[in-house]
Amino acid sequence: MRLLLSVFSSFCALCSFAQPTVGLTQYDTENLDGYVLFSPMTSTGTYLIDKCGEKVHEWTTSSYRPGLSSYLLEDGSLMRSGILDNPNFDEGGSGGIIEKFDWNGNLVWSYTLSDDDMCQHHDFTVLPNGNILVIVWDRYTSAEAIANGKNTSYANSHLWSEKIVELQPVGANSATIVWEWKLWDHLVQDFDNTKPNFGVVADEPGLVDLNYFPGQPTSVDWIHLNSIDYNAELDQLLVSSHTLNEIWVIDHSTSTVEASGHTGGNSNKGGDLLYRWGNPQTYDRGNPTTKVFYGQHHASWIPQGYPNAGKIIVFNNGLNRPGTYSSIDMIETPIDASQDYPIDASSAFLPTSLFWTYTAPTPSDFYSSNISGVYPLSNGSFLIASGANGTFFEINSAEETVWEYINPVTQSGILTQGDAASNNVVFRCNFYPTTFAGFDGHILTPLGEIENNPTEPSICDAFLGTSTTNGLVEMSIYPNPFSDYLYIDHGTDAEYLVKLTDAQGHILLIEENSTIIDLSGLSSGFYNLSVIQKDGTLRQFKLVK
Repeated sequence: MRLLLSVFSSFCALCSFAQPTVGLTQYDTENLDGYVLFSPMTSTGTYLIDKCGEKVHEWTTSSYRPGLSSYLLEDGSLMRSGILDNPNFDEGGSGGIIEKFDWNGNLVWSYTLSDDDMCQHHDFTVLPNGNILVIVWDRYTSAEAIANGKNTSYANSHLWSEKIVELQPVGANSATIVWEWKLWDHLVQDFDNTKPNFGVVADEPGLVDLNYFPGQPTSVDWIHLNSIDYNAELDQLLVSSHTLNEIWVIDHSTSTVEASGHTGGNSNKGGDLLYRWGNPQTYDRGNPTTKVFYGQHHASWIPQGYPNAGKIIVFNNGLNRPGTYSSIDMIETPIDASQDYPIDASSAFLPTSLFWTYTAPTPSDFYSSNISGVYPLSNGSFLIASGANGTFFEINSAEETVWEYINPVTQSGILTQGDAASNNVVFRCNFYPTTFAGFDGHILTPLGEIENNPTEPSICDAFLGTSTTNGLVEMSIYPNPFSDYLYIDHGTDAEYLVKLTDAQGHILLIEENSTIIDLSGLSSGFYNLSVIQKDGTLRQFKLVK
């Protein structure tokens, strides 16, 4: 190896490579191939991108900003909720309408859940039979709440409870409600023994205390469910309560009548909560030290066939947690052979601690105070949406970041590469493998990056060692990953400088016009290779040994 300081000096102005500010910012070979769907909260569009950060499809025909979720279905259509700006439900997450678009953007079905007394919000999920489970705010007057035992010192003008409705789509703009669960049917209170629902809160872990209002006792948005998931094997629902800092499991095998009571269904507990976790103070079996969740989002079961299948994964935002950081938390639930969740007479639901948790190496580097989500992947990795800053990143089973993308879509338009990312919030993103049935019959051709003036060559091109255009000499770097030797095929007699650095930016070698580089002395790990042509053009490659 020769250190050509004189050559390097002549190109010193070219040796810095601007890190992308939006779009694809990291690509490593360990990331799982597939596609990512997201609906920026400030836009009416929905995007499907590949892992190189290029758009492969876009839906632009909705008139509404997301409210908040969107999903691809196995027939290739997009199901998406939208914001109707209902003045009676003006909190974050408000929606009101669900729309279904075919692959070509044609509206094929829509349904409104928005009036003076109710409003769809945050999330929904599509069942295997095509029905849709929807989270809906359920509004009650102050008088109705007091009549059910609400503490009269809480001066709420009204109260938003929650319900879950199951829609069976009919025609182009109608639906039949085939199942319904109402939280209002499963209350307990220890304030007024002359009112319904009176009892000892700690004796009723399957019921929700009407007077538990952590932090904001006068808020109308009492529960604030923000996610829903369905487990077909158990026929159970999983929801996340942002305000109460806990997750709930509900029996879906009940009839609507059984769901309104305390018996029936596979559990024979009707619509009472089968399981709850994250903050046992809600049912008087905990204290501040037993609280684990802090404004969490996106609770879901890890699918069958995946590592840790059946466990629950949660994006724990960390809102008001000691220390400003978010985490990804995994829970192993204590479900028994009868699909029940046993609990002792005086203890909280198990487990007493998390099965696994992820934080950034410097915890404060990963923080989203609201929204956000986490998607388990089939190889044991996780795709994480840090929604408040519009960032998606993938961590592998060793908790290393192997892919990152920053949403370039804002309320004021599409950002240009080099702009600082701001106002680019995304509720969360969804991952779809290349084998997803919804892609059958469709050609997912890369259509270029979403951001304006994207980096050339892109990080993905540089990493994969593909040929370049725009005046750069055609060149390939191989193999990657490498063992002892690296080969450079430039296809012409161009003059160029090669600079190799480690992950921390330390210069390891500089060579001129090399076609074979001996790297046998390097340790295993990630490296950066810069190829600088004499005319000033620059390429970068991410290498793995």
